[in-house]
Amino acid sequence: MPGTDRSPVRVRLMHDEETDAVVDLVLGAYAGDFELADGYRADIVAVAERAAEHQVWVAVDAVDGTLLGTVSTPRAGRAISPLAREGELDFRFLGVAHAARRSGIGEVLVAHVVGLARQRGLGRVVLNTGPDMIAAHRLYERLGFARLPEREYRFERADGSGFLMMAYGIEIGQVDPPEASDPLADPGELSAASSAR
Repeated sequence: MPGTDRSPVRVRLMHDEETDAVVDLVLGAYAGDFELADGYRADIVAVAERAAEHQVWVAVDAVDGTLLGTVSTPRAGRAISPLAREGELDFRFLGVAHAARRSGIGEVLVAHVVGLARQRGLGRVVLNTGPDMIAAHRLYERLGFARLPEREYRFERADGSGFLMMAYGIEIGQVDPPEASDPLADPGELSAASSAR
């Protein structure tokens, strides 16, 4: 069964034919937790454009290919958000399919991002998150990420309302190496169970 403790999980770059499924996965994962502003929804659905400029990764069941989760990272030497500074790797649009939640997929994907940062010789992984993404906050904090309050800001909506755009970061030395020895070339199979330490 995809996403259970015994299912091997493979993290790889998204295939073009998976674009619509990745859009649906992220929309489903995010829309269930909070209201999506039009601009943010447009960013989410721009998966093809994001894949052309950056890297869109997917976690799939290694046995039957079921799409379990996704995350986007910049190509080497670039950033995917204004948050990242020199020596840092940022990521966006981490999402896990509803059927695969609480099975370690989010941890597998974050471990993959950390592996990319290590491979690129970077010292920190950073991200922005909204205040309503409580499950994501718990994941990041469990993995050792800490708030970066000096890099947070208030995001203003067109209607005048707004919210605090939170920032998290972790020094690479604080994280156990992911099981994938070469996440760019061949991520290999990652066990969701072993990632959930």
